[in-house]
Amino acid sequence: MDSIRTTVYLGVCVLLLSTVCHAHTSLDHRLSEEQLVTRDMAEALENLLEGDGDNQIGLDKRASIIPRCDVGERCALKHGPRIGRLCDCMRGSACNTFFLRCY
Repeated sequence: MDSIRTTVYLGVCVLLLSTVCHAHTSLDHRLSEEQLVTRDMAEALENLLEGDGDNQIGLDKRASIIPRCDVGERCALKHGPRIGRLCDCMRGSACNTFFLRCY
């Protein structure tokens, strides 16, 4: 009876050990794949930023950065039925869509 119990305990221990080792190696494999993907993305972005002519991104022409303009300055331009923003008015003023100036 003791030999059967010992065999069962030994089998459970071996099964747990193999499961833990397999999970650890699969986690290492996933981490290495993520590192490769991250490295590839970083290299592609670096190549894009360092590229010449058509592929180069102008850092000063980002959509999220709009320059500020003072009260009375021209803040927009009219292109037919559309109005394009040139700058963002200072705090407390707004861009008048008729005069296209900050007031």
